[in-house]
Amino acid sequence: MEVTNEVLPTSPERIADMMEPGPDGPIYMLNLLKFKEHAEYEDGRETNLSGREAYEIYGREVSKLIGEYGGEVTFVADVTFLALGQVEDLWDEVAIAKYPNRAALWEMSISPEWQAIGVHRAAGLAGQLNIETVASAFES
Repeated sequence: MEVTNEVLPTSPERIADMMEPGPDGPIYMLNLLKFKEHAEYEDGRETNLSGREAYEIYGREVSKLIGEYGGEVTFVADVTFLALGQVEDLWDEVAIAKYPNRAALWEMSISPEWQAIGVHRAAGLAGQLNIETVASAFES
């Protein structure tokens, strides 16, 4: 299995897939996050922030914004240990966000508000995996 961390979708096919309706009902986006040691802003601004600190600015703001699209952040935690499997480098943090559907996630992601706060996300992330999931029949 080859894993490629990305900050934004890089292929037209992936972007087209994001605009498809997706599963019925709510989706849960599992975010596996890898932070830069030092934040690097695309506009070249000087900063003493770590990548994690820059991402935390984004995280606080997106937690507010997501509610405007019917979603919520349901879980955030540091990665501390790999219990099973093998990977060259662990992610630093995991987060799970719930959206009413894929369209709500897409609409938020293209909004001017998200674009404005997204600069902190890009400055802080070395890469990430976003994995769309749906609740199984075993959800209580």
